[in-house]
Amino acid sequence: MKTLFKKLYSTLDCSSPINANLISYYFSLVNSSPNCKHLRHLHARLLRTSLYDNVVISSRLVLAYSQQNHLVPYSLSVFFHMPQRNIYSWNIIIGEFSRSNSPLKAIDLFLHMWQSSDVRPDDFTFPLVLRACVSSGLVKLALSFHGLCLKLGFERSLFVASAMVFMYVNFGKIFDARVLFDGMPKRDAVMWTAMLDGYAKHEEPTLGLALYREMIDAGVSPDWVVMLSLLLMCGLSGWLKHGKSVHGWCVRRSLGMELNLGNAIVDMYLKCAVLTYAHRVFNTMNQRDVISWSSLILGHGLSGDVRTAFELFQNMIAEGVKPNEVTFLGILSACSHGGLAEKASLCFEMIGDYGVTPELKHYASMVDCLARAGLLEQAEEFVNGMPMEPDAAILGAILAGCRVHNNVEVGERIAKKLIGLEPEKCGYYVLLSNIYAATGKFDEAEKVRQVMRGKNVSKVPGCSSIESECWLSSSAKQ
Repeated sequence: MKTLFKKLYSTLDCSSPINANLISYYFSLVNSSPNCKHLRHLHARLLRTSLYDNVVISSRLVLAYSQQNHLVPYSLSVFFHMPQRNIYSWNIIIGEFSRSNSPLKAIDLFLHMWQSSDVRPDDFTFPLVLRACVSSGLVKLALSFHGLCLKLGFERSLFVASAMVFMYVNFGKIFDARVLFDGMPKRDAVMWTAMLDGYAKHEEPTLGLALYREMIDAGVSPDWVVMLSLLLMCGLSGWLKHGKSVHGWCVRRSLGMELNLGNAIVDMYLKCAVLTYAHRVFNTMNQRDVISWSSLILGHGLSGDVRTAFELFQNMIAEGVKPNEVTFLGILSACSHGGLAEKASLCFEMIGDYGVTPELKHYASMVDCLARAGLLEQAEEFVNGMPMEPDAAILGAILAGCRVHNNVEVGERIAKKLIGLEPEKCGYYVLLSNIYAATGKFDEAEKVRQVMRGKNVSKVPGCSSIESECWLSSSAKQ
């Protein structure tokens, strides 16, 4: 590298026309700079030569500083001191900020380009800006950019349309995303994947699997990203047969048990209550992170396998993996199903030791554990000391415990709060009535039933779902 520098210094004449070979040399040097110090030396040399006027090299310098984690101030400073800027330059700086922790700056740069320069956006610019809107949660601004895309004639661009589908999906507007998707005469794999991911994340597995069949019929080959969405949908619906088909597809394509895919397969088997398969996949994974461990702990915790859940937790700590909020939710769930109220209290106190802030779901698990153990007064006291308002699920756990342990006093107080929160919910009336009936207070039980009839509140019949036919296309078995 030093030899190449000496050659450039000896051959470069600042007053001579720009040599194409020298441009290529400098571009290569900027592209392969090992650190920021090396890059700054190159930057200084470019400033002393006419090569800095070359928009390609100076733009590449902007990108190189960003890749060295110096987006601010170096990349931004270089960009605004460039002798000339084109859409290639603007796309680089907007894209780097769009992918950074400062997506709002990407939007500001786009608006600066639009208002203060003659450079107009292309179909690579809008996906970057829409991504920044998603990261910033700016729904109205994103819709405005959609309108601008239509005004400038970019509505048929695959890049822009895929970005808009992604944008609508992330804002929870699945219907709008599908309308946009259906309106495209051509669709690439990115657009299909974005739409499938939207159905998976917003719990629409039936629509997602129907879209997958359309994708196969259109001749688009699925990849491991599509498999992630399918695994999520199979787990949500408990479709074990379909999940096995997807797992088999991954094995036949020799994708291996990489982290994301392995975690998705483990999660699918856990949600389908097949813990043996989940363990088997977990053990074959080349790499495991906190998500891998936490999913397995939560699965065993929800199934009531306390011993295995705590063994996994201890092994996780021994391997140096720091637990997160899901890990502790799994441990508390295990304690709840095992009736281990004291152990749950110790685990709850341990949450802060690992830098995790207890959330409402952790308080709910703790209350559920106390209620199942019959410690109803303690559970009520715990709820009163919570830093946030309890929701219906937390209070409902106490009321369910009152029904099991026939505690009328606490049951009346909790039922009154629940009926105040959700007066149309029939389950609270039924539980309170059953508590009265179990303790021989039949008159009070009948009064509750009369209140239900007066408010026209009736119990909805329960229902179950079973897996009866295979939805996946035969291509998933190839």
